[in-house]
Amino acid sequence: MINEFQNKNYWALILGGSSGLGLATAKTLAQHGMNICIIHRNPRAQKDSIETEFDTIRNTGVQFKAFNADAFKIEKRNELISELKELCGAEGRIRTLVHSVAKGNLKPMLSEDQPILSTDDFNLTINAMAISLYDWTQAIFEAKLFANDARIISFTSEGNTKAWKNYAAVSAAKVTLEAITRNIALEFAPFGIRANCIQAGVTDTASLRMIPGSEELKAHSLKRNPFKRLTTPEDVANVVYLLSKDEASWINGCVIPVDGGEHIS
Repeated sequence: MINEFQNKNYWALILGGSSGLGLATAKTLAQHGMNICIIHRNPRAQKDSIETEFDTIRNTGVQFKAFNADAFKIEKRNELISELKELCGAEGRIRTLVHSVAKGNLKPMLSEDQPILSTDDFNLTINAMAISLYDWTQAIFEAKLFANDARIISFTSEGNTKAWKNYAAVSAAKVTLEAITRNIALEFAPFGIRANCIQAGVTDTASLRMIPGSEELKAHSLKRNPFKRLTTPEDVANVVYLLSKDEASWINGCVIPVDGGEHIS
């Protein structure tokens, strides 16, 4: 394993890194020598299993810190930014900001026997899964914590253009996330910041399993994927690593499919 980020005082800040794509990304970047800070929100009942996963990051020898906190409240975000300043110290900087937030409503628009999607549901989902990317980008920028060559990476899905049952609020959030990413890529470029979205293929994560009809989604993906397998969190994490490398500095403002070609069929 090449530790090209070792001794560079680089940090990866991962919003939502206790499972799925975010956790896989944290593990991969740590293996390449990047220090890791994860901000997640999980109940105490999951603490032991999450700490076991975090131990694999600690065992790589990088600096590691996790905060179990609500990343969406202004007061808490300000507290966390102060903690990050102390964590990074005088020399440390955030090279990679990863937005891996899965906090949304999966309700139908019409139903006779269950609650339907409301405006508040849309607002909560779009704020958590899209606008929070801008909030955190702005807060880190104002705190002067970004590296001179920083990378902002977020996760979208094919639900950005396709209609899936019960996915309307999340779909709207993904479209918003992509629009925000494009504008960050444009307006923050003069300050050395690149921003891209990864459009992951269907990946068997806890977030996917919450979507009604997820088994059908997986079965359909297995049929149309050229490699006849689902995307794994590690597939996605490897691309985050590639985008974090010096050689990826000219990739900016893109939505990059990471699905083995699933989107072409």
